Amino acid sequence: MAIDFSKLTNTKVKAAIDALQKGDAKAWFPLFAADVILYDDGNQMHFNNFFKKALGKEKFTSIDKVENNGLDVYGHFHSNQWGDFETNFKFQINKDGKISRLDISPSL
Repeated sequence: MAIDFSKLTNTKVKAAIDALQKGDAKAWFPLFAADVILYDDGNQMHFNNFFKKALGKEKFTSIDKVENNGLDVYGHFHSNQWGDFETNFKFQINKDGKISRLDISPSL
């Protein structure tokens, strides 16, 4: 089933979600600042290690809602490790146009 990406209005977030969906590390990692901060379910994680394992194995199965000027993405998600669940990705972008923080948490 095709996912409607038209709700993704922030170009940097759209590029990140597109790279995530494709499992494309060469497109994913350059979007992020060298000192990017990642929180997964409230726990700080090592960004590179986390996504080296996740890319190609995790992706959105639907984009349900986008808020905060396109920086907060809510939807259904699939992980080969954790199964299917609702989640949200909250992005922060620095003055250089790189993603400087990503918070991932289950949607309630």
